[in-house]
Amino acid sequence: MVRGSASWGGHATIASMSDTASTDDTRLIERFIERVWAEDGLADRTLEAYRRDLQQLARWLGTRGKTLATAARDDLSAYHGSQPVSVRSMARRQSAFRRFYAQLARDEGKREDPTLLMQRPRMPRSLPKALAEREIEALIVAPDTATPLGMRDRAMLELMYSSGLRVSELVDLPLAGLNTRQGVLRVTGKGGKDRLVPVGEEALAHVEAYLREARPLLAQGHGQPTALFLSRRGDAMTRQMFWTLVKRYAMQVGIPATRVSPHVLRHSFATHLLNHGADLRALQMLLGHSALSTTQIYTLVAKEGLKRLHAQHHPRG
Repeated sequence: MVRGSASWGGHATIASMSDTASTDDTRLIERFIERVWAEDGLADRTLEAYRRDLQQLARWLGTRGKTLATAARDDLSAYHGSQPVSVRSMARRQSAFRRFYAQLARDEGKREDPTLLMQRPRMPRSLPKALAEREIEALIVAPDTATPLGMRDRAMLELMYSSGLRVSELVDLPLAGLNTRQGVLRVTGKGGKDRLVPVGEEALAHVEAYLREARPLLAQGHGQPTALFLSRRGDAMTRQMFWTLVKRYAMQVGIPATRVSPHVLRHSFATHLLNHGADLRALQMLLGHSALSTTQIYTLVAKEGLKRLHAQHHPRG
């Protein structure tokens, strides 16, 4: 199916775009969207954001008698200066433009890329969110383990916090990836890289209970499913399913929905380990980060927690 067609989620087609951009610009945008979807498999939301950014640029250039193909570096700089947006929106917009003009330069040989020397916006360094240890405890014990689904949910929450997994790693775990005797997981992370991750005793006990009592019931009548965690239909859990259950249990124990997500469990795992004296290099291996600098941001979270503790309890804080 063509990603620019009307059947793709109701997004704008070439015909409907012609009112707001020149025909040539419209075709260049659609060709670009098709290419990045085919080459990189980008999500629909990202593709739509790229399309919208390029359409807006094309309309603005049209008021100056220019097109996407004839725009120069000064035109793009002037456009950015005329569009006050957040730093994150600016970064996303520049990413779309860089990819668009890089592709155009490749397709048309000697064409100059007007984005090459443009300065990238400095992104603010946001700290990952982490729940307090008492909040994590309340969230993890929320599922009703008297039911098969409750046993599954408790095992998933325990395992994600115990091992610091990404949500995609958790729901994609194969049954064969768990070694209960050694208490380790073989996890396939970003870039297809495998790593061994230890599982805590409490988490392992709940996973074993799920395997023994709940998973056979969920798998019944569905052949031999290979996923470790199964939905009520007997197939693999999805990110969306896990996100929904995390939100539900958070609301159940009084944690605001805005403060919790599946990834918050991973952030909490890392922050709590550092607070209890974990080595940064060991944490890097557990999280599956390729660069230590990615892991170091958690030291900032730990420092912020210590500063709040000092301010709250020190007599001269």
